[in-house]
Amino acid sequence: MNEHERWIVLEGAVNVRDLGGLPTTDGGTTRFGRILRSDNLQGLTPADIEFLVGTLKLRHVVDLRSNTEVRLEGPGPLAEMPEIGFHHHTLFAEGGRFTDAAADAIDDRALPWGNSPRLDEELQVTGYYYGYLRDRPDSVVAALRALAHDDGLAVVHCAAGKDRTGVVCALAQAVGGVTREAIVADYAVTGERIGAILARLRASDTYRDDLDSKSDDHHVPRAEYMERFLTTLEDRFDGPMGWLDRNGWTAADTTALRARLRD
Repeated sequence: MNEHERWIVLEGAVNVRDLGGLPTTDGGTTRFGRILRSDNLQGLTPADIEFLVGTLKLRHVVDLRSNTEVRLEGPGPLAEMPEIGFHHHTLFAEGGRFTDAAADAIDDRALPWGNSPRLDEELQVTGYYYGYLRDRPDSVVAALRALAHDDGLAVVHCAAGKDRTGVVCALAQAVGGVTREAIVADYAVTGERIGAILARLRASDTYRDDLDSKSDDHHVPRAEYMERFLTTLEDRFDGPMGWLDRNGWTAADTTALRARLRD
């Protein structure tokens, strides 16, 4: 399956793709139809829901939005479906008024290399990605465990489907043995949809001010951001698996998630 075939076309979401078809370090590929990543699911239409739940057999939603986002935006139409299990695990590292859609103030504690008098954009982005792990390791681990469910398709999402979702997916892919190059590429490919993503979010009062505080170019997920994030994990924890091991992740968890992505 090529990159184009990984995208899931919906009417009410624009950044939805399957984590299948990614190359692994042992020469294999990840399985389709197990885990999706997505932007906000608030706008799903009845046709979208029928496709996801009826055709694709979606059974689990892992929502990484903040408590404030869920309160203001609601849980979304999938919450009305009895087939769906909901797992809300906020990463609680918002830099804007309500969200992390545009981090307007980077907490220096999030930076693993210490304070710096001049932070470029790459360091800022990596800093608040690292902040998710520092502030809410419980939520990160719980989200990954929810994705390891073996009864039907799961989707993980936040608002744009690029930052919080990007970090959790990168860790899930690392557990599944996806190559570093493929992890970075999957993160960056969201940039192909950034215009449509921003247009959707700007239609909501919850996100508009945070988004408009930065240029559209600022919101593009760049490969070097994920490269630096993964390098930070390598330098401090011997990689994603080292960080997970230090935060309660078990061998059984690894077996379950690898089975979801690989078997």
